[in-house]
Amino acid sequence: MSATHPAYHVDESDPRAPSQEIWDALSEAERARVLDELPSEFDVVESAPPEGDLHWEAKTLAMETLRTYFRKTNRRVYLASEMAIYYPGERMFAPDVMAVLDVDLHPRESWVVSAEKKGIDLALEIHVSGRRLKDLDRNVKWFARLGIPEYMVFDRRKLRLFGYRLPEPGARVYERVLPQGGRLASAVLGLDLRIEGERLRFVMGTAPVLDARETIESLEAMLDGVTARQEEAEQRAAAEAERARAAIDEAQRLAERARQLEEELAKLRRDPRP
Repeated sequence: MSATHPAYHVDESDPRAPSQEIWDALSEAERARVLDELPSEFDVVESAPPEGDLHWEAKTLAMETLRTYFRKTNRRVYLASEMAIYYPGERMFAPDVMAVLDVDLHPRESWVVSAEKKGIDLALEIHVSGRRLKDLDRNVKWFARLGIPEYMVFDRRKLRLFGYRLPEPGARVYERVLPQGGRLASAVLGLDLRIEGERLRFVMGTAPVLDARETIESLEAMLDGVTARQEEAEQRAAAEAERARAAIDEAQRLAERARQLEEELAKLRRDPRP
């Protein structure tokens, strides 16, 4: 390590990833040490306030729905909830849901942009109570400066959606994503977002994306239908088999009767006398 680039140590009171310049100057061993020092968990006062049912349910449902959908479509989309994210030289943040396209899907403890060689593609926040300006003002400016392509906010209490998108690569100021027919289009996810009742719903075209519970219920209904049709087919086959057996028995009886008549006719021909 040269004297111009001293070893980097994570400040426990304000843990941050090193700047990109310092990261590039570190050896592989030093980078590994920094990754080990960056915390993946924080005290409540340092990360986020305790969450209630409304926040937890909305966040969990969004994660389960997206994971189920992308697993079925075989798209490589890495999803995480409240994972520590470290941009070079920036304070850690942990969105309720984050998505990154076209990366390996192995488990992670944190997302360090310098190590991953890629920033996140989408951040989704669920707002219920607390610092509304954090989600709708500070984060809008901060995430745009970091180059996060899309930022979505679901205001669970007021049942409103807010969307922000960088207009082009390299831009550092968001443009609002305007709703169309009550839906916000996510270019990152390839899905629309809308509010349905009191929940956040993802939509593909005209069809809602089912969450895990709805997918199970749908598959169970399909299984019940297939099972019912199978039983009907088996019953029809059994009835047809019974009719076939009866037809075979009748054919055999008629064949025996024909044989008897042929024998009687042959006898009469040999000796026509009564």
